[in-house]
Amino acid sequence: MLKMFSTQLTGLFKRLQEKEEYSIEDGARLLAQAAAGQGKIYLCGQREMQAIGLEAVYGEEPLQSAAILTEDTDLEAADRVLMVSRYSDDSEAVRVARNLQEKGIPFVAISTVRGEMDVEGLDNLADVHIDLRMTKGLLPDELGNRVGFPTSMAALFIYFGLKFTIEEILEEY
Repeated sequence: MLKMFSTQLTGLFKRLQEKEEYSIEDGARLLAQAAAGQGKIYLCGQREMQAIGLEAVYGEEPLQSAAILTEDTDLEAADRVLMVSRYSDDSEAVRVARNLQEKGIPFVAISTVRGEMDVEGLDNLADVHIDLRMTKGLLPDELGNRVGFPTSMAALFIYFGLKFTIEEILEEY
Protein backbone atom coordinates (compact mmCIF):
# COMPACT_ATOMS: atom_id res chain seq x y z
CA MET A 1 0.00 0.00 0.00
CA LEU A 2 2.82 2.40 0.88
CA LYS A 3 4.50 1.78 -2.48
CA MET A 4 1.25 2.65 -4.35
CA PHE A 5 0.80 5.74 -2.17
CA SER A 6 4.36 6.84 -2.91
CA THR A 7 3.80 6.37 -6.65
CA GLN A 8 0.55 8.36 -6.56
CA LEU A 9 2.14 11.11 -4.45
CA THR A 10 5.01 11.40 -6.93
CA GLY A 11 2.47 11.73 -9.74
CA LEU A 12 0.60 14.44 -7.81
CA PHE A 13 3.82 16.42 -7.25
CA LYS A 14 4.66 16.14 -10.95
CA ARG A 15 1.19 17.38 -11.96
CA LEU A 16 1.44 20.30 -9.54
CA GLN A 17 4.87 21.21 -10.88
CA GLU A 18 3.66 21.13 -14.49
CA LYS A 19 0.23 22.72 -14.13
CA GLU A 20 0.94 25.30 -11.42
CA GLU A 21 4.42 26.43 -12.48
CA TYR A 22 3.32 29.89 -13.63
CA SER A 23 1.08 30.44 -10.62
CA ILE A 24 3.96 29.51 -8.31
CA GLU A 25 6.21 32.04 -10.07
CA ASP A 26 3.52 34.75 -9.91
CA GLY A 27 2.84 33.98 -6.26
CA ALA A 28 6.52 34.08 -5.37
CA ARG A 29 6.90 37.49 -7.07
CA LEU A 30 3.97 38.85 -5.08
CA LEU A 31 5.27 37.48 -1.77
CA ALA A 32 8.84 38.59 -2.49
CA GLN A 33 7.63 42.20 -2.56
CA ALA A 34 7.21 42.03 1.22
CA ALA A 35 10.57 40.35 1.85
CA ALA A 36 12.39 42.81 -0.42
CA GLY A 37 10.75 45.81 1.23
CA GLN A 38 9.68 46.71 4.73
CA GLY A 39 6.90 44.13 4.92
CA LYS A 40 6.35 40.66 6.27
CA ILE A 41 5.01 37.52 4.63
CA TYR A 42 2.19 36.36 6.88
CA LEU A 43 1.02 32.77 6.70
CA CYS A 44 -2.55 31.76 7.42
CA GLY A 45 -3.36 28.06 7.35
CA GLN A 46 -6.76 26.55 8.02
CA ARG A 47 -6.87 23.35 10.10
CA GLU A 48 -4.13 20.90 8.98
CA MET A 49 -2.72 23.57 6.68
CA GLN A 50 -1.26 25.36 9.70
CA ALA A 51 1.69 23.06 9.02
CA ILE A 52 2.80 25.39 6.22
CA GLY A 53 3.05 28.40 8.53
CA LEU A 54 4.88 26.36 11.14
CA GLU A 55 7.37 25.15 8.53
CA ALA A 56 7.90 28.71 7.24
CA VAL A 57 8.54 30.16 10.69
CA TYR A 58 10.01 27.30 12.74
CA GLY A 59 11.45 24.94 10.12
CA GLU A 60 15.14 24.22 9.67
CA GLU A 61 15.31 26.89 6.94
CA PRO A 62 12.75 29.59 7.80
CA LEU A 63 11.28 31.80 5.09
CA GLN A 64 12.74 35.29 5.19
CA SER A 65 10.33 37.83 6.74
CA ALA A 66 7.77 35.12 7.60
CA ALA A 67 5.30 35.35 10.48
CA ILE A 68 2.05 33.63 11.35
CA LEU A 69 -1.11 35.67 10.82
CA THR A 70 -3.30 35.96 13.92
CA GLU A 71 -6.47 37.90 14.71
CA ASP A 72 -4.27 40.48 16.49
CA THR A 73 -1.89 41.04 13.57
CA ASP A 74 -1.82 44.68 12.46
CA LEU A 75 -1.23 44.40 8.71
CA GLU A 76 0.51 47.19 6.82
CA ALA A 77 0.48 48.03 3.11
CA ALA A 78 3.91 46.44 2.55
CA ASP A 79 2.80 43.10 3.99
CA ARG A 80 1.69 40.08 1.94
CA VAL A 81 -0.22 36.96 3.00
CA LEU A 82 0.00 33.32 1.99
CA MET A 83 -3.39 31.71 2.71
CA VAL A 84 -3.60 27.89 2.71
CA SER A 85 -6.79 25.87 2.91
CA ARG A 86 -7.90 22.37 1.91
CA TYR A 87 -10.68 23.77 -0.27
CA SER A 88 -11.10 27.19 -1.86
CA ASP A 89 -14.64 27.51 -0.46
CA ASP A 90 -13.62 27.05 3.20
CA SER A 91 -15.79 29.58 5.06
CA GLU A 92 -13.09 30.74 7.49
CA ALA A 93 -10.51 31.15 4.72
CA VAL A 94 -13.00 33.10 2.60
CA ARG A 95 -13.80 35.35 5.59
CA VAL A 96 -10.10 36.13 6.10
CA ALA A 97 -9.63 36.64 2.35
CA ARG A 98 -12.46 39.19 2.19
CA ASN A 99 -10.95 40.98 5.17
CA LEU A 100 -7.59 41.13 3.36
CA GLN A 101 -9.28 42.53 0.26
CA GLU A 102 -11.02 45.22 2.31
CA LYS A 103 -7.66 46.25 3.79
CA GLY A 104 -5.99 46.21 0.36
CA ILE A 105 -3.46 43.52 1.35
CA PRO A 106 -2.38 41.39 -1.64
CA PHE A 107 -2.36 37.65 -1.00
CA VAL A 108 -1.61 34.29 -2.53
CA ALA A 109 -3.89 31.33 -1.85
CA ILE A 110 -3.23 27.60 -2.04
CA SER A 111 -6.32 25.36 -2.09
CA THR A 112 -8.30 22.88 -4.14
CA VAL A 113 -11.07 24.27 -6.31
CA ARG A 114 -14.08 22.00 -6.14
CA GLY A 115 -16.45 21.58 -9.10
CA GLU A 116 -19.52 23.82 -8.85
CA MET A 117 -19.27 26.14 -5.86
CA ASP A 118 -22.16 28.25 -4.58
CA VAL A 119 -19.89 30.70 -2.77
CA GLU A 120 -17.08 32.90 -3.97
CA GLY A 121 -13.86 31.07 -3.23
CA LEU A 122 -10.19 31.80 -2.72
CA ASP A 123 -9.61 31.12 -6.41
CA ASN A 124 -11.59 34.30 -7.20
CA LEU A 125 -10.56 36.41 -4.22
CA ALA A 126 -6.77 35.88 -4.22
CA ASP A 127 -4.37 37.91 -6.30
CA VAL A 128 -2.72 34.58 -7.20
CA HIS A 129 -4.32 31.18 -6.64
CA ILE A 130 -2.48 27.86 -6.75
CA ASP A 131 -4.78 24.86 -7.16
CA LEU A 132 -3.83 21.74 -5.18
CA ARG A 133 -5.98 19.62 -7.50
CA MET A 134 -6.88 17.19 -4.69
CA THR A 135 -10.53 16.27 -5.02
CA LYS A 136 -10.31 12.68 -3.79
CA GLY A 137 -7.97 10.28 -2.03
CA LEU A 138 -5.04 8.87 -3.94
CA LEU A 139 -5.72 5.16 -3.33
CA PRO A 140 -8.73 2.88 -3.77
CA ASP A 141 -9.78 0.79 -0.78
CA GLU A 142 -11.50 -2.62 -0.79
CA LEU A 143 -14.96 -1.00 -0.84
CA GLY A 144 -14.28 1.15 -3.88
CA ASN A 145 -13.75 4.36 -1.87
CA ARG A 146 -10.69 6.56 -2.18
CA VAL A 147 -8.33 6.99 0.79
CA GLY A 148 -5.06 8.81 1.39
CA PHE A 149 -5.80 12.55 1.13
CA PRO A 150 -2.42 14.25 1.78
CA THR A 151 -3.44 17.89 1.25
CA SER A 152 -0.89 19.22 3.73
CA MET A 153 1.90 17.33 1.94
CA ALA A 154 0.80 18.78 -1.39
CA ALA A 155 0.60 22.27 0.14
CA LEU A 156 4.09 21.88 1.62
CA PHE A 157 5.36 20.91 -1.83
CA ILE A 158 3.86 24.14 -3.22
CA TYR A 159 5.21 26.12 -0.27
CA PHE A 160 8.76 24.93 -0.97
CA GLY A 161 8.31 25.84 -4.65
CA LEU A 162 7.30 29.34 -3.56
CA LYS A 163 10.15 29.55 -1.04
CA PHE A 164 12.84 28.53 -3.51
CA THR A 165 11.53 30.98 -6.11
CA ILE A 166 11.32 33.82 -3.56
CA GLU A 167 14.94 33.16 -2.58
CA GLU A 168 16.01 33.26 -6.23
CA ILE A 169 14.18 36.56 -6.72
CA LEU A 170 15.75 38.09 -3.61
CA GLU A 171 19.25 36.97 -4.66
CA GLU A 172 18.79 38.81 -7.95
CA TYR A 173 17.36 41.84 -6.14
